[in-house]
Amino acid sequence: MKSSIVNSIRSLPPLSKTIVDINRVYANENSSIGDLADVIELDPMIVANLLKTANSALYNFSKEIRSVNQAVSLFGMTMTRSIALGNSMHKLLNVDMKAYGITSDTFAEISHLQALLINRWYSKIDKEKADKLYLAAFLQETGKIIISSDIIQEDEDISFKSEIELSNNISEVEKTYVGMTSSEVTAEMFKHWGFDDEFVEMIQYADTPLNASEEIKEYATALHIVKTVIPINQPLSEQAINFGINAAIKSGYDERLLQNAINEIVTKIEISKAN
Repeated sequence: MKSSIVNSIRSLPPLSKTIVDINRVYANENSSIGDLADVIELDPMIVANLLKTANSALYNFSKEIRSVNQAVSLFGMTMTRSIALGNSMHKLLNVDMKAYGITSDTFAEISHLQALLINRWYSKIDKEKADKLYLAAFLQETGKIIISSDIIQEDEDISFKSEIELSNNISEVEKTYVGMTSSEVTAEMFKHWGFDDEFVEMIQYADTPLNASEEIKEYATALHIVKTVIPINQPLSEQAINFGINAAIKSGYDERLLQNAINEIVTKIEISKAN
């Protein structure tokens, strides 16, 4: 691993008390939606992001969501935790995605779309696995923040950006420049923060799912397909969707379930833009 990447991971700020408390409440099987809402309400930034997400056209709830309790009740504990942690992680880190040719807001939006796609798609396959995959999909690109910072510091952002813009295999470009893919960097980040092994490994092998253990392979494959459909350089483009559908077929999935989930998200995005 490149020494500068190692140093960046070792110097990551600790998780905030709110994130630690959210994980603690979520891990306690006796916790209620009210318990999770009480923790979230102590952090105004998480509250604002949660309500913004709940009222977005992508979810299209029938009425305006005005309270944390409403949002948690509608999303459920798993999705609420994922949304809260996902947004908090991006705020915790110094996000400069210039090397990838996108803004921090676009990066956050793509992360959210990947999580939304995994939820819409995998809920039709296995609801329990969909819940596990949601947070991983939301956070699987986090390593790109560290890679972008490293590329900028090395003054290689112009050449890196030009290769990313044209690439159909972003992980290969990343490996050429820093010796690791963003999935591998992300896994090291969450290992540093003490996340469980299953979560770390499903992200670690998202670029190379065939290398994963049998217990992890399905999760890693699903994450790989989602990031193929919604890559940061051309999210939901016709080419990206075709690549993702083909990857799903090769992995033995029913392509119709994935295509239906993609169509649903594309429609919601179009409605959101029209409004």
